Amino acid sequence: MAIVETSTQTLTRPSISVDIFSDVVCPWCYIGKRRFETGLAQIDDDLGVDFDITYHAYQLDPTAAPGVATPVREAYAKKFGGPERADEILSHVTNAAAEDGITFHMDQALRANTLLAHRMIWLAGQPGSPVAQPAMKERLMQAYFTDGEHVGTPEVLASCAAELGFDHDDIEEFLSSDRGVAEVQAELDDAHQNGITAVPTYVFNREWAVPGAQDADTFEKVLRKMAANALGTAGIA
Repeated sequence: MAIVETSTQTLTRPSISVDIFSDVVCPWCYIGKRRFETGLAQIDDDLGVDFDITYHAYQLDPTAAPGVATPVREAYAKKFGGPERADEILSHVTNAAAEDGITFHMDQALRANTLLAHRMIWLAGQPGSPVAQPAMKERLMQAYFTDGEHVGTPEVLASCAAELGFDHDDIEEFLSSDRGVAEVQAELDDAHQNGITAVPTYVFNREWAVPGAQDADTFEKVLRKMAANALGTAGIA
């Protein structure tokens, strides 16, 4: 944490936590991720605070069988009332993603249990990780939405992680162990206990939640407001 020296006192630079609850197979989570990052990038001045961003697990379908893949159109048809409605939803999210520079191939996407994927995202957030958490999240979402890969298998997850800088064998060993299982379950429980029932949800300083894939300008306004509040509370503004 940076320390700012003044003539009269030493001030600690405030840090704002941003906890993002999302799922790897959630289209609006991917779109929201891109919009949030765009909003953050639009802030080209130093707000005087640091943003501590952490991705947390949420499962749209925790009952999905581990290791089993279902074509997403089939899964949506079952959930939303038939193939026609499924096609409408998939077309809508594909067009929305394209507006934010993301390519969806929903005709290839394979719905899967995301518990292993969330363990990979948790691992990327641990001290000493060679891969940043947002990069891991991005790669796994790309694997699902763009590449049509089965993100519920250790082989695909290890391959994605190796592309980013993890050792392939280390990841396979990690996924065959129980490391991260309790921690990811705790994140899922935390979401439930705090009333999060839809994703993405962005929680600022564990007290203010912003639901949904807001546009980039809205995220920028929220980040600026949180910075101003933090500086005011710290007596720095």
